[in-house]
Amino acid sequence: MMIQLVTTAQSVEQAEALIMAGSDRLYIGDSKYGLRHKGDWSLPAVREITALAHRYGKEVTVAVNNLMHNDQIETLPDYLQELKSIGVNSVTAGDPGAIRLIRNANIPYWYDAQTLVTSARHIQFWGKREAIGAIAAREVTLTELGLIQQQIGLPVEVQVYGPTCIHHSKRPLLTNYFKEIGRPSDKAGMIEYYVSEPSDPASRYPVYEDENGTHVFSEDLTLMGQLPVLLKGGLHTWKLEGWHAGAAFVEIVRLFDQARSDLLNGRFDRLVMERRLAELHPEQFRLGTGLLLRNPEEIK
Repeated sequence: MMIQLVTTAQSVEQAEALIMAGSDRLYIGDSKYGLRHKGDWSLPAVREITALAHRYGKEVTVAVNNLMHNDQIETLPDYLQELKSIGVNSVTAGDPGAIRLIRNANIPYWYDAQTLVTSARHIQFWGKREAIGAIAAREVTLTELGLIQQQIGLPVEVQVYGPTCIHHSKRPLLTNYFKEIGRPSDKAGMIEYYVSEPSDPASRYPVYEDENGTHVFSEDLTLMGQLPVLLKGGLHTWKLEGWHAGAAFVEIVRLFDQARSDLLNGRFDRLVMERRLAELHPEQFRLGTGLLLRNPEEIK
């Protein structure tokens, strides 16, 4: 039974450490074509990390999941040809125009249309168009994910750790706000700010702005306690997002690798693993399960 750990990477040095910690597939991206990636992932860096991963028998996925405009679509074929020559294992994409170009370039792709991926039939449509897997909307509950996985013959990625985006606007909302209140707008770029729910002052939802607009994250997800449910439901592709974890991310990936091994060998101790994760996780970011454990009727 193959359980795959997919991890973001912020540098070549971190990537090698992540591989040694148990990562099976590294997820990176250039901000022109992919959304929400830290680090310099120019083509030379992609080439270096792909060669590194392949030396260890691991994979690399490059994000091409941006909301594409004409200028991006026009330059995408050349970018895809470079990725093809580098030998990346796959890309992620949700724009049909981008997917057409990806198929023409003969690069395997994971279907990732973000909040739109909420049903088995939706994924089946793209499976018939050569998608090798799908990244479901993070608002889809664990119950629904299990039902979707039962109905399709493709792997469905589940985020098991880290922050996830709950809102994206192409507009520079922080810059516009700073201008409105008379603050220097150049302070808005690539700095995280936070919003809280009025009913929960302890909540802390990061907001940041980059060249792709404004992004609002949820609390940091953890499905450490639900890993047995994922295993039983056939959900074997686990994504870990290291946006907030910093230097602790490598050890967090190592912990999930151990959890995977313990599950497969019947030794998984939920309370111990949840406690160890809480000790590693940055204390300023609250861990939770987002919408994943809700009743599906609560969020429709």
